[in-house]
Amino acid sequence: MKRVKTRTFSGVICEQEVYLVSDKAAETGKLGQPRVRFKSEEERRAHREAMARRKCVQLVNANFAPGDLYGTLTFDDAHEVHTFPEARKVRNNFIRRLQYAYPEAVIFCVMGRGETTSRIHFHTITRGIPEDAIVKAWKCGGVKRIVPLRERCLYDGVDHGADYTGLANYLFDHWTAEQGGHHYYMTRNARRPEREEPTVCTRVYTEDKPPVMRGYRLVETRSNRYGYIYYKFVKEPKKAKKRR
Repeated sequence: MKRVKTRTFSGVICEQEVYLVSDKAAETGKLGQPRVRFKSEEERRAHREAMARRKCVQLVNANFAPGDLYGTLTFDDAHEVHTFPEARKVRNNFIRRLQYAYPEAVIFCVMGRGETTSRIHFHTITRGIPEDAIVKAWKCGGVKRIVPLRERCLYDGVDHGADYTGLANYLFDHWTAEQGGHHYYMTRNARRPEREEPTVCTRVYTEDKPPVMRGYRLVETRSNRYGYIYYKFVKEPKKAKKRR
């Protein structure tokens, strides 16, 4: 068996994975991750869910940065919708209005129900659209809040910089089976994470011996019994220049 590594870059995040492939696969250059085998259909569903969640997190981190806008849009009584097919039509029209005015903008949107009211609402993350334009384009109620994304996100007391994994997971969890379809909407011009081609490792990596990446800080490590190791790095913020 050969150890193989690959890296994926999403905004300030670098994820490095190390896994095993057969000697034959290494000789023929087939270094993609081995097919996962599942003991049950439940395990298969859980794996698909985890992969979809990871893709959502990577897309959010790849496309948004400090200063981009996170918003919550609610329906007033006159425009309230009661089903997600109705809400989807409203969402699509709202996004079309924004894209018509700002064709280069990147828009991420999820639908959900309020925990106490059960009323449908939207959450958005946008890049390249002023706050007043979002408020003007939303014609179905109120804009509960629009706030810029933070420069610093803390997870368990650790500074991850502009790592929006927590926000992406929160939004991903808004989906329910009632909605059907995809967990989220994202405009087609969104950047995709940059994934390097896998290569055979020239050194041994373990959880205690992670790779070293200049300009990045290791914030998470995990592994399983099949030889898979996952490392998550965040880019070190640039130091402010001292005033003379």
